[in-house]
Amino acid sequence: MEVGSVRQRRLSDDIVSQLETMILEGTLKVGERLPAERVLAEQFGVSRPSLREAIQKLAAKGLLVSRHGGGNFVAQTLGSTFSDPLLHLLESNPEAQRDLLEFRHTLEGSCAFYAAQRATELDRQRLSEAFVALQDCYSRSGKVTRAEEGAADARFHLAIAEASHNAVLLHTIRGLFDLLKRNVVTNIGGMYAQRDETRDMLIEQHRGLYQAIIEGRAEEARTLSNRHIDYVQEVLADVQQQVSREQRALRRGGSTPR
Repeated sequence: MEVGSVRQRRLSDDIVSQLETMILEGTLKVGERLPAERVLAEQFGVSRPSLREAIQKLAAKGLLVSRHGGGNFVAQTLGSTFSDPLLHLLESNPEAQRDLLEFRHTLEGSCAFYAAQRATELDRQRLSEAFVALQDCYSRSGKVTRAEEGAADARFHLAIAEASHNAVLLHTIRGLFDLLKRNVVTNIGGMYAQRDETRDMLIEQHRGLYQAIIEGRAEEARTLSNRHIDYVQEVLADVQQQVSREQRALRRGGSTPR
């Protein structure tokens, strides 16, 4: 019987595997600068030449970018779910905004379900911090910008995605972060103007979702996430109908009787 030779695995390959896992699970974020080679080599317990070889392999794969004299970074392109021009099209088109809400309905419901099942103590701590920051925005009504509120809202939902411990869900949410933030900013102005109770409703919806995840009630967390998006869709539909009515009224007012 012929036996083929066993190829010895290089130390750099083990380092590559560890760094790839850190990128996949979100420990290393898009655009993040890696620690200095000396520090990273000490953390891994390897020589700097082996670490440097691993970094070169990851750069060749397009996962890392090395900048001369500036260090090593996780590639920005990993977070580019949509290109910037497409982002502008999506945020300015009413039908695309509806499509995004439908997508959020499915995506965020799953994130909430798995977050309630899998969140660690550290995840719950980070989610609590994001929730407190969002509540702070709500409590300072009129003193925060829509952009600040939108960012806080998006960070809360991102914290839920991180707590889901599902790499595909997490990277999808991260890739859509800017679009989600802009979606919230676009929506809240019209929603607050349409219904007086909207702010209170959003506060209660986010609080209920937060508590369900913290307390591990997975099915309820998914249901509450879906109800939240349903409410946003409902109010925005009212906004669109109101805009249509006002446009019709303007056209009638500008018509010339015969």
